[in-house]
Amino acid sequence: MGTGAGIGRPPGGAWMDIPSIAVLVGSLAALGWAADVFVVSASNMGRILRLPKMVVGIVLVGFATTAPELAVSVQSAYLGHPEIALGNALGSVMADDGLAMALAALLATSPILIDPRILKSAGLFLIAIDLVAYGLAWNGHVARAEGVVLMLLLAGYYALVLRTERRRWKEGRAPELAEGHETPLPCLRVCVMKFVGGLVGVVIASRFIIWSATNIARSMGVTEAVIGLTVIAFGTSLPEIGTCVAAARRGEGQIAVGDIVGADILNVLWVIGMSAAVSPITVPTNVINFAFPWMLAIVLTMLVCMRIGYRLTRPKGVLLIALYAAYIASAVRWFY
Repeated sequence: MGTGAGIGRPPGGAWMDIPSIAVLVGSLAALGWAADVFVVSASNMGRILRLPKMVVGIVLVGFATTAPELAVSVQSAYLGHPEIALGNALGSVMADDGLAMALAALLATSPILIDPRILKSAGLFLIAIDLVAYGLAWNGHVARAEGVVLMLLLAGYYALVLRTERRRWKEGRAPELAEGHETPLPCLRVCVMKFVGGLVGVVIASRFIIWSATNIARSMGVTEAVIGLTVIAFGTSLPEIGTCVAAARRGEGQIAVGDIVGADILNVLWVIGMSAAVSPITVPTNVINFAFPWMLAIVLTMLVCMRIGYRLTRPKGVLLIALYAAYIASAVRWFY
């Protein structure tokens, strides 16, 4: 576990780091605007292509919003900070489920309805890969070959999802599609341009948030394990948080659900897999045996909440936030 070497505690503490605080506030505002553009364009693209809403979230939105996690974790692994690389991926899953999904449930205009078929397949797959990743990391080491295995699992999953949806469409059994709005649709080219522009804005804003939040955390003398699992994970999860809240407030709850489930799958298979493929990840087993059980507990709680009545309501959102707060408190107590 990182010891926090080189992380000083300057006079005055974190709250005297005015430039970092100013950057954090401004970046949060920019993220909110970019995420709104992003979710609207993703929804419109799904309507134009006549894709199921949760598939739009799992494949399209989920993949794009994990770009910050991928960039930070791969760079951290390459630069010799494996605790940040792995902690960011696992911490982001917990932030997505315990915070982003909770806020979506709390701020949605109505209870978020869950597609039972997609929840069953994606939920079971998410639990399975979490257990596989835990098994691979059990000894505190994720080798390059194991990282490649994780990425191959992701490729196989995406191929299966797209093949299944295409077959259902041909059979005339497609589930709820991303359509039904009264407003006219823009052309696909405009949607793609806005989608890319919103993604760029989300990624850039997230990078400034990570920089400023990390400066604030380091001024408090926090170790790399805590930074990776909490501060950086929260920072890289802001695209999912912003996208989920924007989707829920616009009545696109299924895109929010798909985004989170897809981001969870990508954090485990894509972010950890790519990071290990770039540079083998080695961390102390106490980090593994803290982070993975907490991740499994939060993921299972979120899936059970979705399964009960196939809807996410405000009380379930409160439960998820409470569980996430307990995780943060435990992380600080465990490592700091």
